[in-house]
Amino acid sequence: MARLRIGSRGSQLALWQAHHISNLLRAQGHTVELDIIKTTGDKITDVALAKVGTKGMFTKEIEEALVENRVDLAVHSLKDLPTELAADFEIAAITTRENPHDVFCSVKFAGIEALPQQASVGTSSLRRQAQLLALRPDLKIHPLRGNVDTRLRKLESGDYDAIILAAAGLNRLGKTQLVRQVIPAEMMTPAAGQGALGIEIRNGDSAMRALLAFLDDAAARATTTCERALLNKLGGGCQVPIGAFAEINGNRIRLNALVAHPDGTKVLRETRDGDDPVRLGEEVGETLLRRGGDVILEEVYGKGFALPQQP
Repeated sequence: MARLRIGSRGSQLALWQAHHISNLLRAQGHTVELDIIKTTGDKITDVALAKVGTKGMFTKEIEEALVENRVDLAVHSLKDLPTELAADFEIAAITTRENPHDVFCSVKFAGIEALPQQASVGTSSLRRQAQLLALRPDLKIHPLRGNVDTRLRKLESGDYDAIILAAAGLNRLGKTQLVRQVIPAEMMTPAAGQGALGIEIRNGDSAMRALLAFLDDAAARATTTCERALLNKLGGGCQVPIGAFAEINGNRIRLNALVAHPDGTKVLRETRDGDDPVRLGEEVGETLLRRGGDVILEEVYGKGFALPQQP
């Protein structure tokens, strides 16, 4: 049995994820140590993510630890991993996916449609902002940073009428008491890879790859590979207004994708089925670009709404 060192961010959710993988590895008989690493994204807490242009801002320092052989594997929220990994790395496993949807959290209101005119909603995601404003142009969208506890505390203290978070993080932490609505993908297309964990290792480490193979979920890998192929085609990261949600439909994959202007005035959606995850993602991405997604994204980047960064 192996002695394994896991690299992880230090947030409550990141630690839950790292301990979850640690427990699965220990159940296989391995000895596991955890190395908590502070990333650029953890250090910048007073700026909306959409204004920060650092590629891999939640992964760079952890990847440095991998290269320097200080850790053997890294546990990431898959949506934090760039769609194009550096040649030094590979994704050894993509775990069984938690609920990939976004959720509406509020103390007083039952859902998006129940919010009063001019209500205040917290999110630092341009993807969520764009889709919220497309549904409710009257809403006032305000930045929301911090870990899950911080965000929920701000909601409870009345700073916001509602906030939008990922279902997966709340489910994992058991903090679902303020969830009022699981938002359907037709209303709010999730981020590529949302709900899945990506286990990153040094490229070519065949022994580690074999050791982690039991964690790799075929359905999660197929769907998230499709979503990440779309994101890569569009040249975007998780803080640009791009959504991608793939599901296994029989023997085929169905991909729902979105490109939207941050103000919600232009929303392009595309749905298609296919057999090959990468080809399907790239084809849908190409279609969205031809339909005007290129103009939207050029405007977003040009105005400094967001810069291409981690997905």
